[in-house]
This record gives sequence, structure tokens and C-alpha cells, in this order.
Amino acid sequence: MEFDRDEIRIRGLRIFAHHGVLEEETRLGQTFIINATLFSSTRKSGCGDNLEDTVSYADVCLFLTDYLQKNTWKLLEAAAEHTCEALLLAFPLLRQVELEIQKPSAPIPLPFDTVSVCIRRSWHKAFVALGSNLGDRQAYLDGAVEALRANPLIRVRQVSTYLITKPYGGVEQRDFLNAAMEIETLYEPEELLDALQAVEQTAKRERLVHWGPRTLDLDILFYDDLVLDRDRLVIPHPDLQNRDFVLKPMTQLAPRLVHPIFNKTMQDLLKALPDG
Repeated sequence: MEFDRDEIRIRGLRIFAHHGVLEEETRLGQTFIINATLFSSTRKSGCGDNLEDTVSYADVCLFLTDYLQKNTWKLLEAAAEHTCEALLLAFPLLRQVELEIQKPSAPIPLPFDTVSVCIRRSWHKAFVALGSNLGDRQAYLDGAVEALRANPLIRVRQVSTYLITKPYGGVEQRDFLNAAMEIETLYEPEELLDALQAVEQTAKRERLVHWGPRTLDLDILFYDDLVLDRDRLVIPHPDLQNRDFVLKPMTQLAPRLVHPIFNKTMQDLLKALPDG
């Protein structure tokens, strides 16, 4: 996924807070130094000169100060992780954040200037396939969409129409209701998989027969332009190029999206199927 390349930079923000492994650190507190780079398009605000079209660095500084003073973590890694997430949720125009938390008074019995943790976190674009062929199929798909909408770490951008499709894989069973959705998420790929499987479990999904009937099936199709091959998860979905019930809704949502392995668009992959 391409992020906005414009940057708003905050350097040397000093915040007195209570983070650390040692009891006296959380009790007495110390000064932390924050450096932040905010990635967001400044084109509209630059042309129009309107504050509401940009991310206010003053508001971000106040937010960082309030958030880091109201919360306490043992590790700088935890402080940075939670603060990045909170920033991305609080400021809708932010696409990505690079955050460094320096700890110049860290309890190290050696001469040093500072220690710090620096991380970069962002919204990711993903596409998810939905399917059901047991019970009230539409209710299961509707429920999945609403469950994902209710998750603060997921933004549902668009959902395709629901399509009635024939079963895939040779198992005798009822027709499926299929769809696809475009989302933005702060989850990493396997975290997103866990979130989707949790929604499946609310629909009492059981994995008894490969390609068999199911109340709800949620599969990650794409995640940015990532190519991933792990035991639990393969991205892009390894068989989507053969599935019209995936390519048809994907062509509704993103017809010119290019498959990062086959280097073909969704509409071209659909046309390449025998009945395309």
C-alpha cells in the first residue's frame, strides 16, 4: 500500500511521565523525549490554507503529553506501540506514524546520552472474502460485516454485492453466498487472521471437511502488496485466481488491482477463467 509521503515532524517534545521496570521509575517519574513523524497528505491544506484539512501538530503534542502521562508501561516498546495505535485512531488523516521515545535518565550505570525505541506503524489495506452456505447465509455475512465494523482496529471501506455461487472443490453441498470487502486495518497479517477467525467462531464455524459446508468463511485475499508464505497464512490467497466467486466480487471492488505474483488485474484474471 502506498502511504502519503508528506511528513509533519515533531522533535524534542519533553514529557514528564511514569514508565519503567523499576518501582522508583513508576513512582517518581522522569522526563522522556518524543520525536514523531506524521505521514499524511498536506496537498489540500497547503493549497487551501485551512487547519481542518491537516493534522494539527499542536493537537498531536497535547495528545502525546496527555496519553503518556495518563498511562504507565514498564517497557518503552509497550509505550511506543500503544501510543502509535492511539495516534492513528485519534487522528483520521494520519496514514502512518514513526515514533521515537527517548529515555535519557534510564537506570544504566554507565555514561550514555540516551536510550530510545523507535517504531513505525500504519494503516494497511486488505481485501477479505466472505462465504456461507449453512443456515441463514445472508445473516451470517451481514453479521460478519457488522462485527468487523465494530472493531476499532478495522475500517470497512466497501463491501461487494452478495453472489449466489456453486460449491467449489467437488463436495456435494448447498450453493454459497459469497462476497468480498475492502478494509483498512492496524493489525499485522496474522493478527488480522486471528480477528477474522474470532468472528468465524461467533458463527460457530467448524472445519470438518476441506472445501465443505460452513456457516461462515472469512479469508484474507490481499494485504497491501505483501507476498507471504507461512504455515498459518499465505498471502495473496493461493487459489483466488481460480475462483470466480472471489474474482467477481473483487472485480466490483478493485477491478484494476494487480496481483503481486501474476502481475494481472482482477478483471484480467476473471476474463482468463474458462467462463470468464
